[in-house]
Amino acid sequence: MELDLEVLKALGDETRYAMYREMASSTAPLSAQELADALGLHANTVRLHLERLRDAGLVESEAVHRGTVGRPQHLYFLAPGAPGLGFDPPAHALLAGLLAAMAERLGANAEDAADTGFVWGTEAGRRTRSRSCVSALVGELERLGFEPVADSPAPDPAPGATSVRIDFLHCPFRELAEAYPELVCNLHRGLCEGVVDEAGGGSIAAFSTLYDPEPCHVSVAVGYPDQE
Repeated sequence: MELDLEVLKALGDETRYAMYREMASSTAPLSAQELADALGLHANTVRLHLERLRDAGLVESEAVHRGTVGRPQHLYFLAPGAPGLGFDPPAHALLAGLLAAMAERLGANAEDAADTGFVWGTEAGRRTRSRSCVSALVGELERLGFEPVADSPAPDPAPGATSVRIDFLHCPFRELAEAYPELVCNLHRGLCEGVVDEAGGGSIAAFSTLYDPEPCHVSVAVGYPDQE
């Protein structure tokens, strides 16, 4: 797209430029509220600027029905051929966003995502040389960039077991998880379950996702008498 006068006028406003930058660097379409939260603006103000960007041919939108009552949510993204202005996300991140969008369109649900993650986690568990399921899981989470921190074992309600909580200080998939929480968070849950299951000696007792009240973490129950 050639940067004609209409495009330059649309991007000449500081607020619209900031909004355009957010959309150009995102791996998934964004709602007006998400843009408002990112930029500290009112959602109605954002919608007015989005209309201006759309009139200039820079932005398009689609209505998404997520199975809830009421009006569909409108998501905004750069129009085909719109200039990236150097803010384009890395190709692998863009591909991940496209695959997540495709999975959602094809009707994939939380358990589908968890099953897929479990297969991946099982393969990761086979590669580990760790002697415990906790260290195997922590090692895989470190490799993926979650910056896991495991606390000291605490008594578990089950006789003869202890529970280890692993907090995630960083989520390398956060942007995708915010756009597709059901798919991405449960993909992560299944991955953890697969690693622990393959390593043996424990099981996932609890998994807190991005949309749960507590910060993202996983609890691993270890030390059952009938387990190695």
